[in-house]
Amino acid sequence: MPGYCDIAPGHPLHGPYHDHEYGVPQREEPVLFERLLLEINQAGLSWETMLRKREGFRRAYDGFDVAKVAAYGEADRARLLADPGIIRNRLKVEAAIHNAGVILRMRDSHGGFASWLDAHHPLDKAGWVKLFKRTFRFTGGEITGEFLMSLGYLPGAHRPDCPAHQRLLASHALPWMDAAG
Repeated sequence: MPGYCDIAPGHPLHGPYHDHEYGVPQREEPVLFERLLLEINQAGLSWETMLRKREGFRRAYDGFDVAKVAAYGEADRARLLADPGIIRNRLKVEAAIHNAGVILRMRDSHGGFASWLDAHHPLDKAGWVKLFKRTFRFTGGEITGEFLMSLGYLPGAHRPDCPAHQRLLASHALPWMDAAG
């Protein structure tokens, strides 16, 4: 069965994401929130659907501005549930708003989402899943694992012989490498 490193290169949507974003550590709060929101919304759907709707999500969720999303009220919920540019699932919309509030509070408790991740690193996948289930909504094992792998906190985003993997190794910026010793 072909993996992502086999099918993504050359694809108009998957290619750029695979080559320049997948497995690449990020620190900016809107980027982290976007990735979490997209991973949650991908549940039951394809990643290609998420990449196709990415701009719709960006518009609908105010550029992934955590403070704005955390303040969404009933009118915003109704707007999101009527927006054909995103996934219109009530549980996923509610999770996005709730999780934005959680991330907003991380600014006070840890200095931000990236610092919160750093404070709990390194954990194995099971430890991360337990932490995410306790902290966020709609974050089971697959969603949590993909989110963390996509940001370099867990290994496995790319095959060892993938050029993207080689570039990431050369950068020495992968958090999971620190955990591996």
